[in-house]
Amino acid sequence: MSLFAVINCSQLVTLAGSQRPRVGEELRELSIIENGAMLIRNERIEQVGNREVIEVFITADCEVIDAGNRTVLPGFVDAHTHPVFAGTRAGEFELRASGATYEQIALAGGGIRSTVRKTRLASEDELVAAGKRYAEWFLRCGTTTVEAKSGYGLTVEDELKMLRAIRRLNNETPLSYVPTFLGAHVVPDEFKGNSSAYVDLIVEEMLPRVAAENLAEFCDVFCEAGAFSVEESRRILLAAKRLGLKLRVHADQLSLSGGSALAAELGAMTADHLEQADESAICNLQSAMVQPVLLPCSVLMIGSQRYANARAMIEAGLAAVIATDFNPGSSPVASMLLALTLASTQMKMTPAEAISAATINAAYSLGRGKEIGSLEPGKRADFVIHDCDDYRELAYFAGLEHPSAVYVGGQLVVPGEKMTSS
Repeated sequence: MSLFAVINCSQLVTLAGSQRPRVGEELRELSIIENGAMLIRNERIEQVGNREVIEVFITADCEVIDAGNRTVLPGFVDAHTHPVFAGTRAGEFELRASGATYEQIALAGGGIRSTVRKTRLASEDELVAAGKRYAEWFLRCGTTTVEAKSGYGLTVEDELKMLRAIRRLNNETPLSYVPTFLGAHVVPDEFKGNSSAYVDLIVEEMLPRVAAENLAEFCDVFCEAGAFSVEESRRILLAAKRLGLKLRVHADQLSLSGGSALAAELGAMTADHLEQADESAICNLQSAMVQPVLLPCSVLMIGSQRYANARAMIEAGLAAVIATDFNPGSSPVASMLLALTLASTQMKMTPAEAISAATINAAYSLGRGKEIGSLEPGKRADFVIHDCDDYRELAYFAGLEHPSAVYVGGQLVVPGEKMTSS
């Protein structure tokens, strides 16, 4: 039996509250305990409270971790990532710096297709090895759970290879992965001009294999001009739903493509990106209680100026989520801390709203709200001790790795040494 206490937290940011995603003013209610402490038993949070309350339960066999008057938060939940791929697209980053647009690079054969070519050539072991490096990046930035998409294989075997790599990473790293099948990322070169045949392949071969091997919880589609039409996306998502997968949609990123309306129509868990979403799109999402997943790092990294209208979404009562969109092209960013900064500076979310969007709301968007995303009795002890004494400093001091220690299931995973203990 493992038993330890964490004491001397300047702020224990628990996010305790309603057992559902947070909306409106709830996004600003972080349920902070000053001079807080926690009791952890067998990988679970047993009690939270101020230091005097928790110290009563500290016995001789209880290890004590002194947080050093630092701020303690739940581990971040990054609800939109593409963490398995081969190679990089640093050359495209240089092209964008020289004036090329993301769309121009894609039309010239770069973009997603560039990573597809490299990923097809990589073995599962090679993808796992690269993924372990990225897992360390996430953990060092305080992220303990990621949603993980396939989508760089685009053949039956290569998509399965990616999802098997994600499953291995879930077993072989401390980071928790929630797998999503994204075979409908882009139409591969061999199906150019015949997207309907590729949709047939997804529906008739890929999805049944994914479901039979239980390799994914979600199915996602890139519903966008140049990727998949609304009709094609609907067919794929309905086939996935029949097989028991939950739905997510890349929606309204580059144009008002109808993706958000489709997400609402089919009852998707999330609509992601939404940079182009207008008032009508926001109303559709609100009527169907679809959670918007906002990805400010991708806007930054492709040099765009149009961020999702987070304020309108929050005012409409949507349970907003913030994620990194970590991928080798449009968002080579594994830091939820940078996402928090951009949420406040570019999307005008308060620091508290951004924290809620990156923890408890993100957890609910993945069907994990009862397990992670807040520091409450019974939940898994995924938490981070940040080297600051006020949670607002996480976004305010931009570009820093704030975590002093990261725990997953009550186990220290970052750094290699424990905090002061006794």
